Amino acid sequence: MRSLIRRRADAGKPDPAPSRWAWRVQRWMLTPGIRFALRAGIPFCLTLGLGTLFLSDPQRQAAIQTMIADARASIETRPEFMVNAMAVDGAKDELATYIRKSLPLDFPVSSFDLDLDAMRQTVTEIPAVKAASVRIKPGGVLQIEVEQRQAVALWRLDSGLSLIDSDGIYVAMATSRSARPDLPLIAGDRANEAVSEALDLIAAAAPLGDRMRGLVRIGERRWDVVLDRGQRILLPATGALRALERVIALEAAQDILSRDVVRVDMRLARRPTVQMKTEAAEDRAARQAAFRAGNK
Repeated sequence: MRSLIRRRADAGKPDPAPSRWAWRVQRWMLTPGIRFALRAGIPFCLTLGLGTLFLSDPQRQAAIQTMIADARASIETRPEFMVNAMAVDGAKDELATYIRKSLPLDFPVSSFDLDLDAMRQTVTEIPAVKAASVRIKPGGVLQIEVEQRQAVALWRLDSGLSLIDSDGIYVAMATSRSARPDLPLIAGDRANEAVSEALDLIAAAAPLGDRMRGLVRIGERRWDVVLDRGQRILLPATGALRALERVIALEAAQDILSRDVVRVDMRLARRPTVQMKTEAAEDRAARQAAFRAGNK
């Protein structure tokens, strides 16, 4: 009887076990992804939404931008970041002045406002500059170190005289031949592209002394050596240095260039020719005719 009463009492109590769907929901809530989303994802999304709503006001945006600009300006204009002077090393006075004009800066200026790469590019684009480096030295000095091109020859063109370096690159204009009497003179189209060969020929022609006036590029492939008194030595396209040395050897042995010679043609190595002046040729022909007549 007691057991029956107990069973009836237990049957009236609710079952404490969860339902199948409640159990599945509880298991789903315990997964790591859902727990992370509840702990971090939802607060992040709420914060992002509130921040976006707050910053959507144009007045607030302007105020924040002004605050950031003021903070940046206060840092960039500190004395340790200011540049107060420019120093140019490795360049002559005229080139240094030109570099300063090419980089117009209003000192003092913040180092954050200087584009060193662009400044170096501007300096290296100057014809007389071969290479350059730009850096800011301690003490607020903008240091520009320049490797200046060295002129080795004068190149005569229809437009005037140009100074060129050993690579044939333009350095500067020359006002006249007398402005640089220490440099050899070359002429002709694209003569600057063969300046290395020209310098070798000029060095080999040193025994001619002051008689040499310069070199002329012919047909963009060979050289003529121009001497005083209108004389020329026509050199071949290949083996020009050896041909010139042969002429100098003839001059040393027979004074061939000291005679009434207009040109010495060395373009054919096996058959060099010498052209005399018209008067000298006519006089020589007359003497030969007189000599033959006398022998008759």
